[in-house]
Amino acid sequence: MLDLDNPMQFRQIDTDDMLGHIMGFPEQCRKAWEQARQITLPASYRQAKNAVLAGMGGSAIGGDLVRTLIEKECPVPFIVDRSYLLPGFVGPGTLVIASSYSGNTEETLITSEKALEAGAFVVALTTNGKLAEWAQHKNVPLIRFSYKSQPRAAIGYSLSLVLGVFQALGWIEDRTAQMEEAINVMNRLQQEIHVNVPTAQNRAKQVADWLHGGIAVVYGADYLSEVARRWKGQFNENAKAWAFFEQMPELNHNAVLGYTSPEALRSRMRVILLRSSLDHQHNQWRFDVTTRILKNSGVPAEEIHARGESPLAHMLSAIHFGDYVSYYLSMLYENNPTPVDTITYLKEQLAR
Repeated sequence: MLDLDNPMQFRQIDTDDMLGHIMGFPEQCRKAWEQARQITLPASYRQAKNAVLAGMGGSAIGGDLVRTLIEKECPVPFIVDRSYLLPGFVGPGTLVIASSYSGNTEETLITSEKALEAGAFVVALTTNGKLAEWAQHKNVPLIRFSYKSQPRAAIGYSLSLVLGVFQALGWIEDRTAQMEEAINVMNRLQQEIHVNVPTAQNRAKQVADWLHGGIAVVYGADYLSEVARRWKGQFNENAKAWAFFEQMPELNHNAVLGYTSPEALRSRMRVILLRSSLDHQHNQWRFDVTTRILKNSGVPAEEIHARGESPLAHMLSAIHFGDYVSYYLSMLYENNPTPVDTITYLKEQLAR
């Protein structure tokens, strides 16, 4: 098995340098936020009464994170739609953010056209592709960014630019101070979990080693509820490993009953509880009790605590930690974290 304390071996597997994107995440967030603060939209867009982000995969997760970040402050309801069909309420009073990293996502291209036909206020968010061409042809506001990577590695942009849209419309307060704090927190965290830090002192490597050979299930609540989704996706795409996620408090109404059977799987499960001091007090109690239930059921579990003072710092520090864990797990499985060959095959088959 690969030695996590020999980073020179990583280069033989990580030939597309996913590690570089993970290490550069704090700086990516800085640049993305600089662009986000410059976003301007037509004054008429402020008339929207609800908002939808249409996207898939790495282009949708930024919307999920923004939703959990602003839902208690934003005066309009906001949802993320991952499908070919827009909700029935979409119409002249809806803001639709069409998000596609490549600009060629089939589902998003279809929903963006449908949104425009319905009279919605549409914004296109992409690097290029058919979505950019469509937006320019239809005179739809286009937010174009440049960052060459897999979509999931551009999460600093997909989060920041969506947040910037809501800020540009005057629906939320300025997040600049929170972003600066989050970047500083991530930079300090990186000193502890960097590839050159030995496993004995590196919590991210320790968690990856613990996950190796098991099935990851990630729990999150409140500001970290969608971070749990992010962890799950990173385990799937980077490590090419099975993973699932659950959200508190809903998981206390069903998932806790499943710890018993099948008995043979108990020791193979790996439950990660993403904890935040900003969680609702009742959710903090629920995590405490759930941890005890897992222990009593013989299910291995570990807690990961977010860092910082602000919700954005908690969110981004937990994402950054999870990205490192998924990377180290991909090394243990000796899987190149960048390619998504099965997804490419699936798209090719559907294109027929």
